[in-house]
Amino acid sequence: MTGLPDPADMSHAMLVALLMHHGGSMDLPAAAFETDALGDGRGAHHAVELAPLGNDTFRLSVVARPPGDTAGIEVRDR
Repeated sequence: MTGLPDPADMSHAMLVALLMHHGGSMDLPAAAFETDALGDGRGAHHAVELAPLGNDTFRLSVVARPPGDTAGIEVRDR
């Protein structure tokens, strides 16, 4: 991976990467879009984590959103 997208584009980039890796589409149950699944109907209570695994792969996870409303990319050492 050569560089990370801007924070505003990160969710879109991750969604596109995930879908393209799985052939361009995935089937999801309608319940995946319910408020309980997304947090507030927009996913605002969730953040994404992109963790390098060290073998030219990454793990994409949904994690609890940190406090505050500012967007950004936080790089953490594990």
